[in-house]
Amino acid sequence: MSKKALCIISGGMDSTLCAYLAKKQGYEIIALHFDYLQRTEDKERRCFEQICKALNVSKSYILDAHFIKQIGANALTDTGLAIPKNELNKGENPPITYVPFRNGIFLSIAGSLAEKEACESIFIGVVEEDGSGYPDCTKSFIKQAQNFINEGTSKNFKVSLEAPLLELNKGQIVALALQENVPLELTWSCYESEDMACGECDSCLLRLRGFEKAGVKDKIKYKKLEI
Repeated sequence: MSKKALCIISGGMDSTLCAYLAKKQGYEIIALHFDYLQRTEDKERRCFEQICKALNVSKSYILDAHFIKQIGANALTDTGLAIPKNELNKGENPPITYVPFRNGIFLSIAGSLAEKEACESIFIGVVEEDGSGYPDCTKSFIKQAQNFINEGTSKNFKVSLEAPLLELNKGQIVALALQENVPLELTWSCYESEDMACGECDSCLLRLRGFEKAGVKDKIKYKKLEI
């Protein structure tokens, strides 16, 4: 029997690269995507479906997490809150684009699905080194998340939580993705737009910085190209 990995794939380049790295390690890929009524939900879902096809995954799940919008307190699901433009978060507090405990919620569900599918590993594309300063994207959080999944599942089930991009900068991530022939043109990072990336939100700025550091041009289209 082949070993299996549950890969949480948002449709962005980080989680997509993680799935490709898992496949390179010989894992059979079980792909997991969450719809949580974020502004770019439809675009991210389409990207996920295209990525699954490119990866030839054995099984995929798109799960409804719409309750996250009911919780609110973030600009990704609350259109009444403005998404910051042309500024990368450098403060001690998470930006308004931080969805409270989103990765904790996703990993709890992923732990359940990983047990059901008998997966040896869960891959998640969190980045601490060169990210947006989200508290659920840290090495400490990932370690604790692995512990709570294994503590709360069957004694005959143990899973390894893998976050291979955690300590990389965006330039290294883009370079590694190109090295592994990841179709980055199928991925989406923009927090606000679904047709053309805005080029101004935190996520677009980080993506553009990564391509600039890697010395290559991003193939997706942007409304504005200012870093």
